[in-house]
Amino acid sequence: MSASVIDFVATEARFGAHNYEPIGVVLSRGEGVWVWDTEGNRYLDCLSAYSAVSQGHCHPKILAAMVEQAHRLTLTSRAFHNDQLAPFYEEIAALTGSHKVLPMNSGAEAVESAIKSVRKWGYEVKGVPDGHAEIIVCANNFHGRTLGIVGFSTDPDTRAHFGPFAPGFKIIPFGDAAALAEAITPNTVAFLVEPIQGEAGVILPPAGYFTEVRELCTTNNVMLVLDEIQTGLGRTGKLLAEQHEGIEADVTLLGKALSGGFYPVSAVLSNNDVLGTLRPGQHGSTFGGNPLACAVARAALRVLTEEGMIENAARQGARFLEGLKDIRANTIREVRGRGLMLAVELHPEAGRARRYCEALQGMGILAKDTHEQTIRIAPPLVITSDQVDWALERLASTLTQDFS
Repeated sequence: MSASVIDFVATEARFGAHNYEPIGVVLSRGEGVWVWDTEGNRYLDCLSAYSAVSQGHCHPKILAAMVEQAHRLTLTSRAFHNDQLAPFYEEIAALTGSHKVLPMNSGAEAVESAIKSVRKWGYEVKGVPDGHAEIIVCANNFHGRTLGIVGFSTDPDTRAHFGPFAPGFKIIPFGDAAALAEAITPNTVAFLVEPIQGEAGVILPPAGYFTEVRELCTTNNVMLVLDEIQTGLGRTGKLLAEQHEGIEADVTLLGKALSGGFYPVSAVLSNNDVLGTLRPGQHGSTFGGNPLACAVARAALRVLTEEGMIENAARQGARFLEGLKDIRANTIREVRGRGLMLAVELHPEAGRARRYCEALQGMGILAKDTHEQTIRIAPPLVITSDQVDWALERLASTLTQDFS
């Protein structure tokens, strides 16, 4: 690293909480699938800010909408109406088939809002005794980092020394419909689950799993809550990952790509039953639903659909996955993914995945490791065939090295 890069990293270390372990690059500019560091080196972004910049870095149409709205009105709080909220509601409801929308800011806020809402529905509609509502979640889940959420995480690093935690959650294996059936009781109000477990290493459930899950939830009057904060909005080659099995969730959580990476925007999408229980004063957010956020989200959704990004994610994802599977390297244990949400899991004897990510940086690719042995690959949905092939050449060269 050069002196300037070392200065940036050292200053972060001196003043910032050490709650991240970034790859040693300092980025200063982005456009489309590319980012540049402070020294002018260009990289293909294969993380997309954990899918938040699915529409590509600094998309000009989203940028224009943000600048225009910032000149007009940025924040009113929900004490007053604004002229961007209603159109945002109408457009996202039409796109996703939702009946009610609750706008929030971060993905974790959307998860917390959903937890509150399904509990309230359980008490006021289903008739669960007050204080006894149960929510079923999956092992190796990642739904955020608030105190409420980490309480039902199974990751020791996420939980250690942050307790005590709130009760009311049951943990079952991911992808096991029989375990869900056994866990449901009359007090179960919801099953909260990721369609694909992202932070766990892009773990896909068995085929037919969500069809069974949907049937179990319907039969037992349990709300199916799908956390599509990372999988939603085209990442898997469909608008929503639920569409791969032709089901509909009762509650869908969106975030990240909902703003194209310009601004924190998330949303709880629901049927009338769940969000219909909320009354004025019972839940809210000063910034949730602000006009700047709504204008940005409206533009982000428009370019996603009008520019064919979802279809491109399906095409390029299939090309990328096939190319990864064609790499003959003793280091690779498994390649998996759907759309442009991909992962390469390494054999333990190959060494830590971070070493390979650092080597990829030297080849002009930025990717991130998770759970020691897995490299996540999730470029913006605007990636082209030539760019996929360019990345595959460098990945093949890197993955055939031995860093053990």
